[in-house]
Amino acid sequence: MPGVPRLPKTDSNLLGGKPGTPTVYLLDVATDMEKRLLTRWIRSSVGSRVDTLRIKSSRRGKGGDDDRLSKLLSGENPTFLIPTRVVWMAPRRREGRRSVGWTDAFKPGDPRDPRGVRAYWIRYLRPKRVRLIAAAGADSETLAAAYTDSNEIDGAGPYVTRRAWRVLDQTERKLRGNRYKIPRFVPEAILSRRDFTEDIEAIADSEDIARDTARSKAERYLREIAATHSPYVIDLIAGAIHALYRQGYGEIRYEPDQVRRIAELGNSNPVVFLPSHRSNLDRLSLQFMLWENDLPPNHTAGGININFFPVGPLLRRTGVFFIRRSFRDNKLYKAVLGAYIDYLIEKRFPLEWYVEGGRSRSGRLRPPRYGMLSYVVDAQRRGKAEDIKLIPVSIAYDQIQDVPDYAREAQGQGKEDETIRWLVGAVRSLRRRYGNIHIRFADPVSVADVVGEIEAGDETPLELQKLTFEVMHRIGTVTPITPAAVVSIALLAARGKAQTADELAESCADLQDFIDRRGLPTTEIVDLSDPKAVEEILRWLAEHRNTSSHEALGRTVYWLDDDQMIRVSYYRNVVVHFFLNRAIAEMALMSMVDDGSRNPDAMRSRMLQIRDLLKFEFFFKEKDLFVADCEGDLSLDVADWETVLTSSGAFGVLAKMGSAVASWAILPILDGYQVVGDELEATSGRFDEKRFLKACLARAKMYRIEDRLISGESASQVLFKSALQLADNRGLLEENGSDAARSVFAEEVREARRLAALGLGQDSPI
Repeated sequence: MPGVPRLPKTDSNLLGGKPGTPTVYLLDVATDMEKRLLTRWIRSSVGSRVDTLRIKSSRRGKGGDDDRLSKLLSGENPTFLIPTRVVWMAPRRREGRRSVGWTDAFKPGDPRDPRGVRAYWIRYLRPKRVRLIAAAGADSETLAAAYTDSNEIDGAGPYVTRRAWRVLDQTERKLRGNRYKIPRFVPEAILSRRDFTEDIEAIADSEDIARDTARSKAERYLREIAATHSPYVIDLIAGAIHALYRQGYGEIRYEPDQVRRIAELGNSNPVVFLPSHRSNLDRLSLQFMLWENDLPPNHTAGGININFFPVGPLLRRTGVFFIRRSFRDNKLYKAVLGAYIDYLIEKRFPLEWYVEGGRSRSGRLRPPRYGMLSYVVDAQRRGKAEDIKLIPVSIAYDQIQDVPDYAREAQGQGKEDETIRWLVGAVRSLRRRYGNIHIRFADPVSVADVVGEIEAGDETPLELQKLTFEVMHRIGTVTPITPAAVVSIALLAARGKAQTADELAESCADLQDFIDRRGLPTTEIVDLSDPKAVEEILRWLAEHRNTSSHEALGRTVYWLDDDQMIRVSYYRNVVVHFFLNRAIAEMALMSMVDDGSRNPDAMRSRMLQIRDLLKFEFFFKEKDLFVADCEGDLSLDVADWETVLTSSGAFGVLAKMGSAVASWAILPILDGYQVVGDELEATSGRFDEKRFLKACLARAKMYRIEDRLISGESASQVLFKSALQLADNRGLLEENGSDAARSVFAEEVREARRLAALGLGQDSPI
């Protein structure tokens, strides 16, 4: 047509076919116009006499001539098949890549899948946005043999169509970028697998369900679960995420070298991202960081509770797949979920979920959940990949907008349901200054290294527990310490009492020295021995009502009320594990001051006793490694501590260690445990957790009024629940449990509290 610019052509060298073999060009098109464009392109490259065959559209899942394709594959005469496609590029360029901006949401339709007049408008007025591509071809005999050897049962035509889509996607990503590596029509691909059908039929037979009914229900489950990525929505949401987090946060900070290593790892192995979970922004932050670095979007497990309009449909199109909260006895649902995970692992699509299950309400990492990881381990066992790499991810914040909600929940108020109203409130809460978001990646954990040790059918074998604990431990090692966390520790170490910035700067200087000597990770270099720097952070905390201040008589003092203690304790708890070994060593030495023991082995034994008391709060290494870490940490402060212990006693070691740590790192936890221990002693009959927690809150309030609790942060349901886990582990919650055993537990906590409180220069008030 005169006056129409020629279309740019891509990979036309792949159109030549195979000498001596008839060539058929497979057209992956959604419209007749696209068919004409490809046909003209092919003819202009190889000659006017060409044979084309239209396959089902990868964008819309419609059309196609499966019958003819199946006949070509089953025919006696070999044919060379070359897949082709029309690619519609997005209208704008960002960092050398075309992507959709949020303003495109106000324009009709998807610019990568234009319809009607818009397609013609782009074709003739914006021809540079149209690309014609071809992928490497294959012999019909080779493809037919591959189908015979495959595990699929829906016919050779659909099988080859999906293979054509896959190789065209690989070619298309050279134009668009890896951020658009997404699966197409996943339910159809899984439903076509013979082993999946056989599993569903076996479950139907075992549960006396009609096979057709079971297959129909399995398909419904699969469509309920599966993500349905949309490149258009991925770009739109990326723009929305950027606009959202920039309301309250400055930057998403990460180390580019770590991101490059993750990208290289994902090219050769299926990867599973396992982030810490402290904020509703966690997934959005990681999602945007991956998008910004042209990495594929993760398939992220989400609870079915967030699948409400319009949030659910949007999340599903960015890669979230939804899982029911409970399906323990639903064998059919388990089989469908397992097949979905198998498919993603086999095709090397990255996965993501929170191994903690839900957001941490305390700041410390929560106990891991094993369910999703067991599906990944099963996929490894079934040979879906040579190895699967688990990537521990720490997502940390200078300040978190969720903290006020966590404080309210800790004091007994219920969690707000995820609704539109909740969503609007969460967005509004971001309209303040929170600092930056920090993403750090730990060294990956190999599933193949442990899968051989895990027995099939065991839901939580010891090896699987070790695998998750290793992930959690590595998350902790890369979590950076923020300036706000250091100042929060200084405030809490003073038990919330009024202090000036000068006084707090002295405490911060000691903490900074501790951090520097151990080479602990930090977010940025701030001289916290400078009162001006400390005061700036204090004012920033005060903006969010996390501290109180008063200015008079030429000075300003800062303090914490009980609610604020719970709030700022969150920032301390995110990094308190770095101080744990030192705190436990302190308490063990304190116990040896009492009895005059000078035996290093006795100290090691007492450290293990304290470790056992705190095992539901922290992720400890195995006993020998834990003791070695404690000794190594102690050696950084007192290099010859064993010699000093045997010659001068425990007090001699303590005198050289510097400021006490246990009084702010462990004592608040033991305060909460003591409330639970005392309430258990006073409780008889059937145990009711809801009623018990309410009684604990009342007891804690009374203890606080009477100044029998060191700090208000200990009046927290979060602490009470972990203390109950420990009590349950010891059999203390059983209806016929021994009153004497409960008393022993309460006394054990009481003694541990006394040792931790000695760092304050006083005995425990309880």
